[in-house]
Amino acid sequence: MTRTVDPAEPIAAVDIEPMPIRSRPFPAQHLVKGALLGQLLRTTDHKLIGRMYLVTSFLFFMLGGVMALMMRAELARPGMQYLTPEQYNQLFTMHGTIMLLLFATPLVFAFANLVLPLQIGSPDVAFPRLNAFSYWLFLFGGIMTVSGFLTPGGAADFGWYGYSPLTNASNSPGAGADLWIMGLALAGLGTILGAVNMVTTVITLRAPGMTIFRMPIFTWNIMVTSLMILIAFPILTAALLVLWVDRHMGAQVFEPQNGGAILWQHLFWFFGHPEVYIVAIPFFGIVTEVIPVFSRKPLFGYKGMVLATFSIAALSLTVWAHHMFTTGAVLLPFFSLMSYLIAVPTGIKFFNWIGTMWRGAITFETPMLFAIGFMVTFLFGGLTGVLLASPPVDFHVGDTYFLVAHFHYVLFGTIVFAAYSGIYFWFPKYTGRYLDERLGRLHFWLTFIGFHLTFLVMHWLGNEGMPRRYVDYLPSDGFTALNTVSTIGSFVLGFSMLPFIYNVYKSYRYGEIVTADDPWGHGNSLEWATSCPPPRHNFTSIPRIRSERPAFEHHYPHMLERLEAEAHAGSRRDRKTPRLADTIGSAGPRQGQNDPDPGVEQET
Repeated sequence: MTRTVDPAEPIAAVDIEPMPIRSRPFPAQHLVKGALLGQLLRTTDHKLIGRMYLVTSFLFFMLGGVMALMMRAELARPGMQYLTPEQYNQLFTMHGTIMLLLFATPLVFAFANLVLPLQIGSPDVAFPRLNAFSYWLFLFGGIMTVSGFLTPGGAADFGWYGYSPLTNASNSPGAGADLWIMGLALAGLGTILGAVNMVTTVITLRAPGMTIFRMPIFTWNIMVTSLMILIAFPILTAALLVLWVDRHMGAQVFEPQNGGAILWQHLFWFFGHPEVYIVAIPFFGIVTEVIPVFSRKPLFGYKGMVLATFSIAALSLTVWAHHMFTTGAVLLPFFSLMSYLIAVPTGIKFFNWIGTMWRGAITFETPMLFAIGFMVTFLFGGLTGVLLASPPVDFHVGDTYFLVAHFHYVLFGTIVFAAYSGIYFWFPKYTGRYLDERLGRLHFWLTFIGFHLTFLVMHWLGNEGMPRRYVDYLPSDGFTALNTVSTIGSFVLGFSMLPFIYNVYKSYRYGEIVTADDPWGHGNSLEWATSCPPPRHNFTSIPRIRSERPAFEHHYPHMLERLEAEAHAGSRRDRKTPRLADTIGSAGPRQGQNDPDPGVEQET
């Protein structure tokens, strides 16, 4: 609005002070230079060790991803582009080793350290110093494994499965193979010690009132996974040490003339197939924590989930030889039947996830998007797994790109999608700041589209007969178009890491600050009943634990009577008599500020 001023009228002087320009809506997080390194070296805090596992495993993930992009660039067109066959063999050997043993397995302990003690109301893990020692064993073992690239002969090049006699001293001379063997043995020792720690923590440090069937599903899954590690990883570690003795002392245990080539396969796959579920079951648990929160419903079939987890663990120890169908040295009907049977408890989990979402008030924040992406991707991988459980089908497509597509759908679909879901889900709890939702959605769609563009076409490549582990193919083979599509998808998938890394950095430094104990508004387990971020020993007070949803009851005490009635708790007489919402320090309804549901006001 303007007005005309008489020139004869004197105009009073006005002092205009400069206004500060706010470039960011939230204050920055100030870091003290040099303080972090000293803290990392001496810490025994499980939360910080969990972050160390998380960051280190993602660094290995990016290294393995760069190797995958190098292989896809070589395979985009027929003919040798820029890699030699020896370099290609080193890349796919180290890619598989890194992704399974230096990314997926330590990522399990990242989430276990971050979440499990909080979920059971424990101030720390049972053996804090052993916990730190386990991490450093993993770190130095992993560095030793990949340092083979710095040796004159290069890294190990006999495949991540290390089949004999490819691994003997004459076929794989040089230090690269020895570094691979001893590095994995060292990292495997760290994994075993970490599993001992988690089992002991769950058994001995649960909060009062947390009976075994009140534990969250994620805690159940970590305990079952740790028991599987204690069965499977000593087998691998022992086999690796015997392989080193073969190479340097002439023991000839794994020589073909002694039957050792098949012995190695039995030992390796008795570790290798449980390993698939060692890295899958914890991520099933993450998704099981995420889906109820964003469906605004309790988990459907809690005890069925626990039973299915134990069934998967038991059956995973009986199916190792389906990796050996083509050897002719295993009983095909038995291992085929066991492979089919393991789909049953996995199907139970799917029905329970769908039952949890059924008629729920679902919202699609980034953690829920990645959880649904996990369900879609893992379902496709499971269906192709049913095909490969049939020996006649396996004979034809087992050494083709059909199998490459299958295990990437199973492993990437399980580990990476569920891990991203867990990171977006628990990031506000451990940093006190939200991740950016717009960048999160961009990250999801780039990951989802890039992954399926890369690996879906590999099913058709395998069906057309393209063998895996080959560095080249002929223009007349007819593989060129699909390989080009797969390579384009792989670079889209690689590019998806950029918005994620930027989101983590930006949100950690300048993100929206969390103002509630439960940022999402409908958290169930105990980690949502403490501050964001938690104090050094996790809790100042713990709510009364009377079900598997203590945090929800703590934040919504006015709903306790209804929850108990719906759960059929107590006798009929008890359900007719209202019970008091007896919680410690409750302030009534607690909604996260990003939660669209306004909630119900506390009655006075």
